[in-house]
Amino acid sequence: MARIGFVGLGNMGLPMAVNLCRAGHEVVGFDLSADAMAGLEAAGGRLAANAPGVAAGADMVITMLPASRHVREVWLGGLAAAAREDAIFIDCSTIDVAAAREVAAAVSQPMLDAPVSGGVMGAANATLTFMVGGEDAAVEAARPVLEAMGRTIVHCGTAGAGQAAKACNNMLLAISMIGTCEAFLLAENLGLSHQALFDVASKSSGQCWAMTSYCPVPGPVPASPANRDYKPGFAGALMLKDLGLAQAAAASTGASTPLGARALELYEAFCAEGGAGADFSGIIQMLRGQG
Repeated sequence: MARIGFVGLGNMGLPMAVNLCRAGHEVVGFDLSADAMAGLEAAGGRLAANAPGVAAGADMVITMLPASRHVREVWLGGLAAAAREDAIFIDCSTIDVAAAREVAAAVSQPMLDAPVSGGVMGAANATLTFMVGGEDAAVEAARPVLEAMGRTIVHCGTAGAGQAAKACNNMLLAISMIGTCEAFLLAENLGLSHQALFDVASKSSGQCWAMTSYCPVPGPVPASPANRDYKPGFAGALMLKDLGLAQAAAASTGASTPLGARALELYEAFCAEGGAGADFSGIIQMLRGQG
């Protein structure tokens, strides 16, 4: 079992750290929230007084932070310097590719960018997908730890490749969710029940994850946020952030992503109208109102 330092015990980070404790790893954590710290302690983890404090003696150090600037500040502001030279660093935050590569190049230890897909439910159930960028040896050394938090670990390439995969994946997810919402709204206007559309499309050419696992209307998929008044889940604000990262990447590389650009506009409107804290599938309510 490994000794693991963990910084960032939010909605995703805390259940991930708790799953590491359950798997028998020794976890030392830090967060600015006292409630989050208490949650880790209740699960058997130990607490550090600050971010660098989690690194002392750790085999691996993991961060799950809100944005690129936080990743830079934490890793380059003392966390990396406090760690052993043979420690492996894993950043599970969703940030821009350039920032991931910058931090990896600035530290002397092997560093993986390993953003996740699966939302809060995936974090709680240890069924996350990890998209990993970094060197082969570090990925293989980290794999048992990642497997304690997720079901699927995909090595996407060298530094920054995990973040690139996350940007592409979540742009596609946003587009497919909007399309799924529009299909259900059209069905409503045509007098077709939600269940009837689901029964057809979930087994036909319209099938997608947004429909079969995260259906935006109540009923067909009992575990989807639509059955809990769109409590996240994966919040609209987070989808907006990821779409912004995807569009920045598209602009920097000259990629044509007109649907991604339109998805960004729609999620900007959704968040402005109060959807930032709701699940991203709740955009169906905004679209219904526009109709």
